[in-house]
Amino acid sequence: MSDSAAIVWDEALRAYDFGPGHPLAPIRVQLAMRLAQEFGLLEAPSIEMLSPVVPASIEQISEVHELEYIAAVQRASLDPRDIDPARGLGTPDDPAFAGMHEASALVAGATLMAAQAVHSGRAQHAVNIAGGLHHAMPDSAAGFCIYNDIGVAIAWLLAQGVERIAYIDVDVHHGDGVQAMFYDDPRVLTISVHESPHTLFPGTGFPEEIGGPGALGSAVNVALPAGTGDQGWLRAFHAVVPDVLEAFAPQVIVSQHGCDTHLDDPLAHLALTVDGQRMSYEAIHRWAHRYAEGRWIAVGGGGYEWVDVVPRAWTHLIAEAAGAPIDPQQATPEAFQSFVMTTLGRPAPLRMTDGSNPWPKPFDQGFDPSNPVDAAVLATRSAVYPHLGLVADPDPWF
Repeated sequence: MSDSAAIVWDEALRAYDFGPGHPLAPIRVQLAMRLAQEFGLLEAPSIEMLSPVVPASIEQISEVHELEYIAAVQRASLDPRDIDPARGLGTPDDPAFAGMHEASALVAGATLMAAQAVHSGRAQHAVNIAGGLHHAMPDSAAGFCIYNDIGVAIAWLLAQGVERIAYIDVDVHHGDGVQAMFYDDPRVLTISVHESPHTLFPGTGFPEEIGGPGALGSAVNVALPAGTGDQGWLRAFHAVVPDVLEAFAPQVIVSQHGCDTHLDDPLAHLALTVDGQRMSYEAIHRWAHRYAEGRWIAVGGGGYEWVDVVPRAWTHLIAEAAGAPIDPQQATPEAFQSFVMTTLGRPAPLRMTDGSNPWPKPFDQGFDPSNPVDAAVLATRSAVYPHLGLVADPDPWF
């Protein structure tokens, strides 16, 4: 695959900061960009760095957010005591902070710049690891997310005349905000592979959520049981995602790469390794070329093990988008290890692998309905496939 990639980064993006003690700390993005830099990725021939970032305008944000909500964010941004709890502001998840509107608009602007780079043909792929704020709703903040940068970018692409956009969300949490924004729009296929809503926030993302009356089959939810690891997660991922992509025939793929599916993440209960996560990036990259002529916009998302997981995961993502994947056995650069020790007083991971090498057995070679992962796949396929003209159930084995 030939690849050109735009990487959107600006130190000003670190201003999206809920303060000390909050899980969504800017240091995690800083460390990821530092690791990518030490590997030489940001100077690779296939990479173009896009900076400075231009904030999204009120008009652009209001394509997916209510004006009354934006006004509430602006008031809280000027005075963090002026909060509207009914809008999700001033909560433990989304505490108000000075400059919140500007910082949130900048994140949205960064993802919008990534979308513009791909749409214009300036780059085949574009990455904004500071983005991925997929929980923000049209009328409220939620889950560490103020403005939904993904929604802003998708709405802009639709306004340019793009007719079919596939959104793939591999965060451990359901991509509820993006789904809500486009639930009734058949031009947007939202796919979310996440931990079961029975055990994790936001409590949505059941397989029966398949899109509004005029868009049945446009929402795809694979809800996996707590404890699912690389093998099961990748099996489910490959059992559903390529089928629905082929049926939908997207012109652009947008993907959210929250790495809180990792077994060390403190806020969730899946058990992937960096190796399994990397394999999901490889797959989405292949599918972008197979189904969308290479047009791929990737953003970050969740991930709360700041040192051992987030930097390695998102460096692999940048490397994959650049067409310069890093050997998992590669040692992390000494300069990065020194930076982590100096900055945080703890050792950095020594290699780009967790030592896992999963090989998921293809679902269509047989499945076991009593297996919880296979049951989750069957529930999704049964709910969605008929609306996309697909056969839901291959022959089982027992």
